[in-house]
Amino acid sequence: MAFEGLTERLQNAMKRLRGKGKVSDADLRDTMREIRLALLEADVNFDVVKDFVKTVRERAVGAKVLEGLNPAQQIVKIVDEELTKMMGETEVPLNKSPKIPTVIMMAGLQGAGKTTTVGKLANRLKTEDNARPLMIAADVYRPAAIDQLVTVGQQIDVPVFEMGTDTNPVEIVRQGLAQAQENHNDYVFIDTAGRLQIDEQLMNELADIKDLAHPDEILLVVDAMTGQNAVATAQGLMISSM
Repeated sequence: MAFEGLTERLQNAMKRLRGKGKVSDADLRDTMREIRLALLEADVNFDVVKDFVKTVRERAVGAKVLEGLNPAQQIVKIVDEELTKMMGETEVPLNKSPKIPTVIMMAGLQGAGKTTTVGKLANRLKTEDNARPLMIAADVYRPAAIDQLVTVGQQIDVPVFEMGTDTNPVEIVRQGLAQAQENHNDYVFIDTAGRLQIDEQLMNELADIKDLAHPDEILLVVDAMTGQNAVATAQGLMISSM
């Protein structure tokens, strides 16, 4: 829904250019203003929006789009290209350890979908790469999180290491990694605890788990409706993992 709303806003912003044989500097300025508002209304980070609009305008003016043929179509093309660049042009594979297991640590706020994402990634590696993943249930603060991960593991036939809710998460990870070594699991997913917001306890715990596990990859899972608050969340979690 978030992307559908943004798409509609951007389409409306570009409407004024359609059918014009010539686009004036004022037309471009008005269109950039509408695009800026569309992105801000979609809760895109202000600095990201500012850089995006500046880049699009500089490309349009620098390429003398306004003086060329079909200038409106060219501007639409530039906007599309810059949006693609901003969102990411290529798929980025998971970092892989030169020796097993590859350790992947999942982080994010409560309710963001970490546990579900762990299951999807583990299942994909199992079915497409013939991998033997292990999932570690390190969220001891929400009992349902352990039950959910165990259920997901049963559904995709991937083992889950858990020690209930009475053991320190760092110790759970320690023993889970030992089991992965013993069973020659080539991937380990650590499903860490989430909070309603970043706090000192969460950051300290994540830092301790990172120091122990030395993950090859740390994945931040955020809800699509999070908006620019995802930047603050990522910065908070990044500081905790340094």
